[in-house]
Amino acid sequence: MNAQTFTARRRELRTAVPDGAILILANTESPKSYTDNVYPFRQDSHFLYYVGVNEAEMAALLLPDGEEILFGREEHPDDLVWHGPHAVLADHAAASGFTGIATRKTLAWVVSEMRARGLDLHYLPPYRAERRFEIAEILDTDPRTVDGGVSLALVKAVIAQRSIKTNAEIAEIEDALEVTAEAYREIMAATRPGRTEAELAAVLQGVALAHDRQQSFNPIVSVRGEVLHNTSYGNTLAEGDLLLVDSGADSARSYASDITRTFPVSGTFTRQQREIYEIVLAMQEAAIDAASPERTNRELHMLAALTAAQGLVDLGLMQGDPQAAVEAGAHALFFPHGLGHMLGQDVHDMEDLGDLVGYEEGDSRSEQFGLAFLRLAKKLRPGFVITIEPGLYFVPALIDQWRKKNRHEEFIRYDRLDGYRGFGGVRIEDDVLITDEGARVLGPGIPKTVAELEAVVGR
Repeated sequence: MNAQTFTARRRELRTAVPDGAILILANTESPKSYTDNVYPFRQDSHFLYYVGVNEAEMAALLLPDGEEILFGREEHPDDLVWHGPHAVLADHAAASGFTGIATRKTLAWVVSEMRARGLDLHYLPPYRAERRFEIAEILDTDPRTVDGGVSLALVKAVIAQRSIKTNAEIAEIEDALEVTAEAYREIMAATRPGRTEAELAAVLQGVALAHDRQQSFNPIVSVRGEVLHNTSYGNTLAEGDLLLVDSGADSARSYASDITRTFPVSGTFTRQQREIYEIVLAMQEAAIDAASPERTNRELHMLAALTAAQGLVDLGLMQGDPQAAVEAGAHALFFPHGLGHMLGQDVHDMEDLGDLVGYEEGDSRSEQFGLAFLRLAKKLRPGFVITIEPGLYFVPALIDQWRKKNRHEEFIRYDRLDGYRGFGGVRIEDDVLITDEGARVLGPGIPKTVAELEAVVGR
């Protein structure tokens, strides 16, 4: 990716939104405890996509006559002392294909002059509080009015453009997956009873750090797999536990990866663990095999849900007609989340732009428990990169809650679930490219079958 790449992306965006000016803001640094002690910087993904510069406090303004201005911080002599020789605004402009540059403090004035000439300003929804105040300052308006001025035309154009991944973007994701695959090989080999989640999280993240890569999100490394977003690492692994690991490294250009594997701490699945694991694997394989531009992701989700219900009926944990159980939502006791999401410059790609990323205009999320958490429902298109991540979980509090109300008792064998208290959960996730013909799992192979996992865990 070079200046021509970013220039072409901005030109395509400008064509889709021809009227008014387009403002794309970089992120600012966020203080952790005082001004100079900041959290690790993560650039705004839209700024990375259209500008490609990983510096704070910048902005890009695209005017309808084709003029483009890159705004950046004014250099100070002290910067050389604290940061050493580094790229300055003119260097960033050359690298991203901008001919016009200006200091960041002039942005509000430029926008004011532009609006005085009758030009509208298009901007995206702010997802940080400081961004809302930043836009308010630029527009000289009340921060409470900022959300109301978000450009729907710009939102739609960005979603349409960023949803389709180019070959260069797919290469970035696969590069990230190479590092992630290495991290999984290392953590699987290091897993054994007596080790702590924290120790294994360090192994996982150490691989990414050794490659100078950031994590795409806070990794999950947990023997409490039934807690979907458990990012604490306080438990010690014991014989008979399942370890669920959900993580991914970024590429050098901050493209994400997102992989989940679940494996036995002892290195060998128990019969009960194998039975549940095989159902989840069947759910994932059914969805991957069916993925194509002919299907919606909602259809893939329902296929995975039906596969789960059939497997649980065969196992004796559910009863009755699997299709009827899925239509009623009974399966969601065990599979309470959506099948997956878009992946790209963000791990949940563009979700700051709202449900238009995953739902067609006029469509909306279901209110049914479980299905309501489906992030991506729309028809799949060649160039989409999505995650396919089904799971089965035994959440004691949820089971007790449903059981008390006899919820879906015609489908759920509550009398059989006591033997699964403490089981945890199983999730399997891969990153999948939708092609003209169907779908392709991206990245190198990461052990996934029972036999593959038992051959490497603790070895």
